[in-house]
Amino acid sequence: MAAGTYKPVFDSVIDTLAGILERRDAAQEMFNESGGAVLVNQTNKAGHTNIVQNPALRMVNDLERDALTYWRDLGLTPAGLKKINEEAFKTKPESALAAALRELEN
Repeated sequence: MAAGTYKPVFDSVIDTLAGILERRDAAQEMFNESGGAVLVNQTNKAGHTNIVQNPALRMVNDLERDALTYWRDLGLTPAGLKKINEEAFKTKPESALAAALRELEN
């Protein structure tokens, strides 16, 4: 079902979101190929091994959060759709003064 929020002016935002989702999918694939472990051992410069969140999973989560921001801004979540003011996108009727000034310019 279409949200009905698309406007051509959003195309660059949609392109940015598409890039985020492509990177998220690549990170998800990297996470899956690494065995899908949430926690991994990581050795620091001093040679100490620590248990940390899988960096690939962290990247997936960060990109998901970024994508969610864009989805909200585009009105593609319930909260985002509620916040969109359709009145802002409607063309307002031209006032008589604006029409007269436009005529003077021509």
